[in-house]
Amino acid sequence: MPMMNRLGAEFIGTFWLVFGGCGSAVLAAAFPGLGIGFLGVALAFGLTVLTMAFAIGHISGCHLNPAVSVGLVVGKRFPVSDLLPYVVAQVAGAILAGGVLYLIASGKAGFDIAGGFASNGYGSHSPGGYPLTSCFVAEVVLTFMFLIIILGSTDPRAPAGFAPIAIGLGLTLIHLIGIPVTNLSVNPARSTGPALYVGGWAIQQLWLFWVAPIIGAALAGVVYRWVGGDVSSK
Repeated sequence: MPMMNRLGAEFIGTFWLVFGGCGSAVLAAAFPGLGIGFLGVALAFGLTVLTMAFAIGHISGCHLNPAVSVGLVVGKRFPVSDLLPYVVAQVAGAILAGGVLYLIASGKAGFDIAGGFASNGYGSHSPGGYPLTSCFVAEVVLTFMFLIIILGSTDPRAPAGFAPIAIGLGLTLIHLIGIPVTNLSVNPARSTGPALYVGGWAIQQLWLFWVAPIIGAALAGVVYRWVGGDVSSK
């Protein structure tokens, strides 16, 4: 598949992930009397990945996440030469999604972006008030497990056709665990999109949501090659 097609797919897919997941948090989570809450937001993120995996998985692999791309590079499932273009496309899609979501959300009377706009944060900006150390550990471990799910379910030896379901449900479970801690990132692009519109503290804390997911993803790439063997050599 030509690179431009793949990058277009990553752009669209990441747009959908951020717009669908963060949009559910901003527009629907606390809607009076009918809010979807943490469970609904977690499911929304899982559904964005599940639907895009079926829609564009055959085009780009449906990474939608710089950490996923890094983990696949370390796991020898993805060429390092393609990493930077993928990351650029993913971040661009996330930024556009944040802009469209802001355009919609700001149309409601009383909207205040200082409320967080689904940004990720630690300390006083953690939904549960968790400190930096707790948030760092959570993001590393949850990204690690997300990549183990991705690497395992897309292994050529795994049952064919079920990877999108495993990955989507895996992301849902990860959000159920992590939303109270950091609003859950495990995805630097997802964190960057809303943070750029919030500014201030969200930009200052954004480093964590690049560093921790990439560490977790890289560790998963190493560990899965050890546990499952080097698929590229089989």
